[in-house]
Amino acid sequence: MQSIRAITFDLDDTLWDIGLVIERAERETYQWLSTYCPRATAKFSIAEMQQVRTNIVDEYPQHSHDLSHLRWLAFEKILSAAGYGSSQVDQVFEEFMTLRNTVEFFPDALPALERLSQVYPLASLTNGNADLELIGIRHHFSATISARDHGVAKPHRDLFHAACEALECEPGEVLHIGDSPEHDVMGAVEAGLQAVWLNRHGHPWELPCPAGIEVSDLDELLRLLDL
Repeated sequence: MQSIRAITFDLDDTLWDIGLVIERAERETYQWLSTYCPRATAKFSIAEMQQVRTNIVDEYPQHSHDLSHLRWLAFEKILSAAGYGSSQVDQVFEEFMTLRNTVEFFPDALPALERLSQVYPLASLTNGNADLELIGIRHHFSATISARDHGVAKPHRDLFHAACEALECEPGEVLHIGDSPEHDVMGAVEAGLQAVWLNRHGHPWELPCPAGIEVSDLDELLRLLDL
């Protein structure tokens, strides 16, 4: 690993398990709907609502970088079919986003952010729609870079270069940490950054190029950086 001046972090499945977050958020949003928009839950099961969102994602590929908008469109379709208007759509979307930003961190995540942010400027770099203010970790980051704000998603190099620009570093001076071989590791390397694959679950590397540096948790990353 070459000398680094800054670090970028993926969020979902790097700092918390996004599958668990979304499963709980959808379940509790459905319960909220059963109280405040009962015609919607009378018309749609939770599985049917999930299928509506899947269909929306397929229908609007031009918005693939904006998960918040896709989620709002799914709620709009569901509530409109049940006879509700835009005000109820906004309310349920706000409820969902509050739940989506209630996360349970991996045990190593907060200690690592605390230590790393004392040594390096950090930037979050995500295709998702996490709100670091709501989650409570914005103070660890010098910059927040999202696909939604920049109109492209990882592995597009423009997103990585936007992070480097925000950190006032050349790409080769920045280390990116993430769980996705394609979106994080290959995206970062092809944009000229250094990269570490955070492989928490021991998955095999399935891309044709070498995996490069791999760690199983952020404690291992700290040791790699002599912190």
